[in-house]
Amino acid sequence: MRTFSFFNLTKGVLILTVELIDIEKSFGENKVLNKVSFSAKGGGAFGLLGRNGAGKTTIIRIVMGVFPPDGGTVTVNGKRVSQSGATFGYLPEERGLYPKHPIGDQLVYIGRLRGQTRADAEKSARQWLERFSLTDTYPKKLSVLSKGNQQKVQLAAAIINDPDIVILDEPFSGFDPVNAQLLKDVVGELVGRGKVVFFSSHQMNYVEEFCEHIAIIGSGRIVLEGNLRQIKRGYDRSNVFTVLDCPGGAFLELNKSDARFSEIAQGVSEKNGGAIVRLRKPEYRDRLLALLLERNLPVERFEVLEPTLEEIFVEKVGDTPADGGKQK
Repeated sequence: MRTFSFFNLTKGVLILTVELIDIEKSFGENKVLNKVSFSAKGGGAFGLLGRNGAGKTTIIRIVMGVFPPDGGTVTVNGKRVSQSGATFGYLPEERGLYPKHPIGDQLVYIGRLRGQTRADAEKSARQWLERFSLTDTYPKKLSVLSKGNQQKVQLAAAIINDPDIVILDEPFSGFDPVNAQLLKDVVGELVGRGKVVFFSSHQMNYVEEFCEHIAIIGSGRIVLEGNLRQIKRGYDRSNVFTVLDCPGGAFLELNKSDARFSEIAQGVSEKNGGAIVRLRKPEYRDRLLALLLERNLPVERFEVLEPTLEEIFVEKVGDTPADGGKQK
């Protein structure tokens, strides 16, 4: 079983590793998880991806000990979750707080359920509300807040007890760009402090931004897992996107006037104000750049085109059926 290596920004802090080994789970005749194995280590965000009905929520509930697997084990630093002493924070996709009760009372109650004293829970609640620019909402009811501010209160509830393992399910739901940036900062701090952060979202751009490692689940099985950068580097790297600060048609002219270009490239197509050059071999990209500079063509952008996480996701699970049931 492979354990991913995450970067660690902390010193003198015990870094936890959550490991799933051959997890199986069925509900009646419906087998939701089939030999699911992966691991996630503190100090990095781990992306858990899949279509609705693929088994993501079932995995999350098994990791937290909400219900046991039918087979396989979940460990934290080699110990079963119940014996590890690890604490959890969970931001569910569906809001779970009471809309008609005071926000502060609810946060304190949740903090005390997770082992905090009343004084510590009150202090933590006020600190997080202040951090989220919601200081004056402590006595207010949740229902008076906007959708985005309600989501921030949900996030405060998830991390009020400074948990070791944080599970964020569709955390950006309802967030405008300003609040999304605030959440990014908080997640970055959690990662920097060595927390194990599970990140589940259909917004692939956020997953791509946060997660160094991913696992994609399809029809109850892991169909792809590993370091996202390494996964991308495994795809064809023969396409180079280039933007030149000069009139259009420069590549066509280059193809006509310099035989070296046709030796390097087998085709050119225009896209988004630039051009995609299809190289004859991936390693020819250095020769292409050298040729452009030699011809005094002003290069504004030059990058190897890689598939987006969304494209990889669709490739891997686009043809797998969604479960359609309550488990996802």
